[in-house]
Amino acid sequence: MKNIKIKNLPFQIPAGKIICIGRNYAEHAKELGHEIPEKPVLFLKPSSSLIQSGEDVIHPSFSNEMHHEVELVLLIGKTIKDADKKLAEDVIAGYAVGLDMTLRDLQNELKKKGNPWTVSKCFDTSAVISEVILKKDYTLTLDEEISLSVNGTVRQKEKLNKMIFKPVEIVEYISSMMTIEEGDLIFTGTPAGVGKVNRGDTINAEIENVGKLHCNVI
Repeated sequence: MKNIKIKNLPFQIPAGKIICIGRNYAEHAKELGHEIPEKPVLFLKPSSSLIQSGEDVIHPSFSNEMHHEVELVLLIGKTIKDADKKLAEDVIAGYAVGLDMTLRDLQNELKKKGNPWTVSKCFDTSAVISEVILKKDYTLTLDEEISLSVNGTVRQKEKLNKMIFKPVEIVEYISSMMTIEEGDLIFTGTPAGVGKVNRGDTINAEIENVGKLHCNVI
């Protein structure tokens, strides 16, 4: 069982499933050659893929192209299904910085064959999160800047308000498709600038006023 750290709390909570949104920034969709989606694009990561800031990302031996993707992460505080916008807002318990590590070579190969690309997303250490700041302690405005650097060089930098689907819309939509449970994490998509990382690289990521994370690739 993987756990989630909460800022200013002495205990951790168990992590549920990890629900991810793809192509939620227009420029990122374009850089990968995709159309801008009309509805959120959903995929899942297992909780076994989760690690916390400060732990190492292990580069799998079965891939030669692992990419970084920095994201705003939502912590769900209550089990819901078919939520309206008000309930969707109410069940967001907090926010964190996240990394959705992706094996781009495997993903592209599987897509070409028309196969699911789960294996490019679900490997151990492929989901990294900072500690969570509770919503009662910070009100997200979406004017915050999200950024990521590799070995000190900035690669991703954008405002959260450039998301196509905002957090409440995302929660509302996901809840129409499946039950969202207490302890679930929602990765809300990455801005443009994704790129390859290698063993020995150091990744630092930040969302203004929300948190920071760092990890080494081994």
